[in-house]
Amino acid sequence: MSSIWRTSFWLMLGASLVLFLSLGVRHGFGLFLSPMSLEFGWGRGVFAFAIALQNLVWGLSQPFAGAFADRFGARKTIMLGGLLYAAGLGFMGVADSPWSLSLSTGILIGLGLSGTSFSVILGVVGRAVPAEKRSMAMGIAAAIGSFGQFAMLPGTLGLIEWLGWASALMVLGAMVALIIPLSGMISDRPLPSSGPEQTLVEALREALGHGGFWLLALGFFVCGFQVVFIGVHLPSYLVDQQLPFIVGTTVLALVGLFNVFGTYTAGWLGGLYSKPRLLSALYLARGVIIVLFITLPLSTWTAYAFGIAMGFLWLSTVPLTNGTVATLFGVRNLSMLGGIVFFMHQVGAFLGGWLGGYLYDRTGSYDIVWYIAIGLSVLAAVLNWPIRERPVARLQGAPV
Repeated sequence: MSSIWRTSFWLMLGASLVLFLSLGVRHGFGLFLSPMSLEFGWGRGVFAFAIALQNLVWGLSQPFAGAFADRFGARKTIMLGGLLYAAGLGFMGVADSPWSLSLSTGILIGLGLSGTSFSVILGVVGRAVPAEKRSMAMGIAAAIGSFGQFAMLPGTLGLIEWLGWASALMVLGAMVALIIPLSGMISDRPLPSSGPEQTLVEALREALGHGGFWLLALGFFVCGFQVVFIGVHLPSYLVDQQLPFIVGTTVLALVGLFNVFGTYTAGWLGGLYSKPRLLSALYLARGVIIVLFITLPLSTWTAYAFGIAMGFLWLSTVPLTNGTVATLFGVRNLSMLGGIVFFMHQVGAFLGGWLGGYLYDRTGSYDIVWYIAIGLSVLAAVLNWPIRERPVARLQGAPV
């Protein structure tokens, strides 16, 4: 048992550091919207489309990356993802047209993220620990990864101010390349299980025929819409409201910092209470926070309060959603099934990122998108509430 925990420790450390870099760099992409758009004379829709495409490509490729990791090990998947991610950042630094921005930021980075983010990483973590510790372990890994969103955001802004946006992207690409050697810490050896094995087709058929799986995926769509819209457009929204640009950066940093506590707390609570019910409460809380943010008089301090509150709920959905998938279907195909659920998250992310820029260019305001985000919060709460957190019949009485 002690050898298992030692192996799990190093695996979780490596996995968490990969998430730290992957999510930390991605969280700062919104800071490049204004300088790139101003230099090339683009509307906000050009950059917003590239980010939206990134999320869509990420979502489309995630089930395949997850299936590859489930069958052949996560290490190779993470190495390839890190290589594509670093290359995408390098090409983004020399992008000078909408098509080159979409190719680098949208396609290459999107593919890279599919191999270095939650579905693959949490699939590894979920297999490395006993079922009773799974939700907590996922929460810890997600929390450390979330800390990267706080720690790297000020650094990204500093690089942009010091070197300019293009050179800053080159430095970030070099940092992301560290994911390649870090993957050597991740030895994906699932714990022995007496449960029945499935083929990939059988696992897909079982999940896609389960109503709870679809409800969970549709709820996760809302998470993607909200976090990408806020992450990409909030700094510019606050500038439009006559607040200094540094306020938007600070708000995103606060989101990253309090996301650490939120994801850890969600993982802990998920081991004690119904994860679908917790998800419903979380989405409703997001809706209330957005309503308060857009209706109360805006100031630097209300913006900071929004960052703190939204940060606590930011990626708290991740350990709860992946933990529910693991409870329902076991861990053998967790990366793939988690990737399918995550695809719906990324469809929402595509719409949140793109629609924010599109409607702003058409109306000069983000108001409509804020209202959509509020309505989607209610929808997600309703979708998650009836999910029954019970293993499928195949796993009744077997360890998951």
